[in-house]
Amino acid sequence: MGVQKLAVACSLLALCLATTGATTNPGFVVRITQAGLDYAHQQAIKFLEQELGQLKLQDISGDFRVLRVGRVHYEISRLYLRSFQLPHSSISLVPSVGLQVSISNAFAELDGHWRVKIYFIRDHGSFELKVENVYIKISLQLGSDALGKPTVDTSACSAHVSRVRVHFSGKLGWLYNLFHGAVESRFRKLLEKQVCESVAKSVRGKLQPYLQTLPVTAKIDARTGIDYSLVASPTATAQSLDVDLKGEFFSLAHRSAVPFSPLPLALPPDHSHMVYFGASSYFFSTAAFAYHASGALVFDITDAVIPKGVEFHLNTTTFSAFIPQLEKMYPNTPMKFRLSAPSAPFLSIGPQGLSLQPVVDVQAYAILPSSSPAPLFLLSLTGNVSAVIDVRSGHLVGSLNVGRIKFTLKQTNVGTFQVRQLQSLVNTIASSILLPRLNERLDQGFPLPLPDRIQLSKILVRFHQNFLLLGADVRYQPRGRR
Repeated sequence: MGVQKLAVACSLLALCLATTGATTNPGFVVRITQAGLDYAHQQAIKFLEQELGQLKLQDISGDFRVLRVGRVHYEISRLYLRSFQLPHSSISLVPSVGLQVSISNAFAELDGHWRVKIYFIRDHGSFELKVENVYIKISLQLGSDALGKPTVDTSACSAHVSRVRVHFSGKLGWLYNLFHGAVESRFRKLLEKQVCESVAKSVRGKLQPYLQTLPVTAKIDARTGIDYSLVASPTATAQSLDVDLKGEFFSLAHRSAVPFSPLPLALPPDHSHMVYFGASSYFFSTAAFAYHASGALVFDITDAVIPKGVEFHLNTTTFSAFIPQLEKMYPNTPMKFRLSAPSAPFLSIGPQGLSLQPVVDVQAYAILPSSSPAPLFLLSLTGNVSAVIDVRSGHLVGSLNVGRIKFTLKQTNVGTFQVRQLQSLVNTIASSILLPRLNERLDQGFPLPLPDRIQLSKILVRFHQNFLLLGADVRYQPRGRR
């Protein structure tokens, strides 16, 4: 009995260790290259300049003693920052840590008022202050919250002011020299402190909320949505920032577990574009699974939906040319085809493109005068389907092409007949009715995981084994601009 308990305990321990060490493969990967980070950094620096230019500097006052002069009291007030310029800056990847922003040779100009008192001597006036050779280093830590949304925070910040020059207006030059050094030192410490406070505030108040606009769940239509939640914190390497997403479609009515798992997804070392998207075969197959689970892969075809250019009517008179007994059993009776997939098709991706081999059941009915359907026969259709993929307006769009269709008779309620004689009619229904419906939906597209006001250009589309690679440059569109 003791041996059995020990074996069970060891098995549970092994299971826990295995579970702890397990990682979730992403169904979708976003890679931001150094070029993409540089562009994002340019936009962020413009904003940071504006934020630093709005710094509200505290008033300064103090006392100090001067040999043979005595106690000197000074006050610096009504500080107005005219500008804060960041002419040189860069962003770099810190592998396994995050991002680092380095700013050098920054400078600022401000005005203010001063007041000084030495015994019975009082004076006041204005001054101009120039801050030069400011160096700022900011470390950003990236992560994800409980909802799978990306997070960012300032893990470290340092600011160093190398030079402060103050010019006081007034006539008592010897008086200004008494507190000139003290003012410069106080300004240097104050500015260094408030710069980092402003950076941390901007990251928390502006950058973090903007990252949260990344849609971790996106509703596609009335039936399905996409889960783009992060499955791990973003990973910084020496060359890029990689973000692993779940990349899974789901039914809005009832989300059920996907009966298959994503394969490992490793993007090729391409860096010519700002951003890359890797959409795995899992991503596309969950789309088929979600639409199948939601009942969207069921189509009813009646005579009313036959295009005007197709010269036949969906009734027993038309089909009696192939199934003579139909006209005797249901003379000149309207018909209906119900197309449905018995199971969700699995999509495969290779260097040649995206393809699938769906199985479609076609149930034929005669519509009786009472409007009730009478089953006639059931066909099973198979065929090779390929897809053309593109990106438009931040959406993944596509269209399907159908090869030769093969079909067999699964069940008949009207006796035997030559199934192959229906080949031309089945091809017409598939190419003229079913395929346009599917392509109309695919042309609406599925949203890519993009934060607000990001536009894509210079799109690259390449197929690899088990995943689709999309490359693009990005452009940020500020509010109010087109």
